[in-house]
Amino acid sequence: MTPMHPDSPTDRSVLSRRAFAAALAGGAVALPAAAHAAPAGRGAETARIDELMAGMSLDQKIGQLFVAVGYGSAADEPHDSNTSTTGVDTIADIVRTHHVGGLIYFTWSDNLQDIEQIATLSNDAQAAALDSGGIPLIISADEERGVVYRLPAPATPLPGEMALGATGSRAHARRAGDIVGSELRAAGLHQAFAPDVDVNIEAQNPVIGVRSLGADPAAVARLATAQIKGLQGANCSAAAKHFPGHGDTATDSHLGLPVIDHTREELDAIDLPPFLAAIDEGVDVIMTAHIMVPALDDSERPATLSHPILTGLLREELGFEGVIVTDSLAMEGVRTLFGDDRVPVEAILAGADQMLMPPDLVVAIDGVREAVASGEITEERVEESVRRILAQKLRRGLFDEVQVDAATAVSKIGTKRSVGSAQAIADDAITLVTDDSGILPLAAGSTVLVTGVGTAAKLDVAVAALREHGLEASSLVMTSIDNAATAEAEAAARGVDATLVFTSSSGFTTPAAQAALVEQLAAGDTPVLHASLRNPYDVVHVGEVAASMAAYGNSDCNLRAVAGVVAGAVNLRGKLPVAIPTADGTGETFPLGHGLR
Repeated sequence: MTPMHPDSPTDRSVLSRRAFAAALAGGAVALPAAAHAAPAGRGAETARIDELMAGMSLDQKIGQLFVAVGYGSAADEPHDSNTSTTGVDTIADIVRTHHVGGLIYFTWSDNLQDIEQIATLSNDAQAAALDSGGIPLIISADEERGVVYRLPAPATPLPGEMALGATGSRAHARRAGDIVGSELRAAGLHQAFAPDVDVNIEAQNPVIGVRSLGADPAAVARLATAQIKGLQGANCSAAAKHFPGHGDTATDSHLGLPVIDHTREELDAIDLPPFLAAIDEGVDVIMTAHIMVPALDDSERPATLSHPILTGLLREELGFEGVIVTDSLAMEGVRTLFGDDRVPVEAILAGADQMLMPPDLVVAIDGVREAVASGEITEERVEESVRRILAQKLRRGLFDEVQVDAATAVSKIGTKRSVGSAQAIADDAITLVTDDSGILPLAAGSTVLVTGVGTAAKLDVAVAALREHGLEASSLVMTSIDNAATAEAEAAARGVDATLVFTSSSGFTTPAAQAALVEQLAAGDTPVLHASLRNPYDVVHVGEVAASMAAYGNSDCNLRAVAGVVAGAVNLRGKLPVAIPTADGTGETFPLGHGLR
């Protein structure tokens, strides 16, 4: 486990569920007085679900348990990958043949070209669903924003989760959720697989990192519930992930099976509080993690396939009544013990309701169908999950109106107000980590060279922002960072007042070429201003610089925020939402909450 600052919440006494809820209620987050009381209208909802269930065949019920990937930009567009992974040629055929409960969109599956196309695809897929059984689809995307986003331009380029963590602002978090939810609904989608509520206390975490709100469980809970309020206030389902907590691992569950070695006391203190807060906020969905947690289940099963974790802990102990969705069943972390026909069966037996992205939909559905036929999975167990899925669809109004106006959808996305909100978040997030020389802000008229990682378009954003603030800026784009490029940068830096260098690492250790570039530039006579555009840990790997900033993302708003700090146009408010270890990982360089003003 990463060494923690003495004042970190993980060093405090373990909080029970009741004590944690009381602490939140007495602090910045007020939990509902009766979090699990039956809402008004539950009787009418039950009657409607009974009516829908009575008209569904067993195959239709089983189909509702699956969220599929369909390839193509149009619902009736044949695609070879559909044929190989689903047994049919088009997205409409997937819906009609397999009666899936939902679809998930990706750029790599050619679903996301432009907003009008996405809205049209959604409308046509819904028409196929209504024609073949009358049950609308939940259409979803991994729409965290920041480094994980799906909707194309002009979708609002938000700064991301760790940037929200650096602001500490519930208002910003709720507004970010509202923007994402509203933009998804405008394009015909109804669910964001967000927010990520993992408490990132492992600096070397290769899969979460800047996708996390931070390392303080109480802060993550406060901000996550605000995002959920924003998302679901826009009538878009939120999905808190990755249960029971993916924040303390150095293994990527896309590639292997991570092990979380927390004790139950540590889980209660670190990992579970944000999920508990999400449940009390009324989150529609919780996504499972493909991680092994021996303190909760010593069978060596990943949480996705663990009855003690999904049913014993999440359902029975924490009281979650919504939909449990698996993380992608194509990830290696869930395929280490069973074949693709058995993974969904084991997930259902564990307590999951929806199976996300099985690598072969036909194999997965056949596996479940055979398990039901043999009695291994009862039809009653299938119906439990279908009822939860239908309740979610009713709650989001999908049986009332599911079509969107494709021609006007783009006008509701990336509005001036939303872009302004994104910039306000980025400005409040950016954190000045070091400025030992007192160089910031630069004087008006100073000359600045902008270089390091980033495309010409990205560097141009920073250059334009610096010029707007009265500085003379130019850029040096590096197609690759090598000796020749570094020498060119050293020569260009000799004629300016300061060099602004961007780095970006997805894990803890900054790539060697990036670190060497910063060190070599810093060895010259021109002061180097450093900005990390992803995880904030780069500062301990790049050597001594005049000043270092953490931006937490590479969206345009993050780059403009960096320029604002350099020019003195941004009032520094951001604080590190994670601790930054020493370069060798044995100690701590900057504590959680650090940030110069």
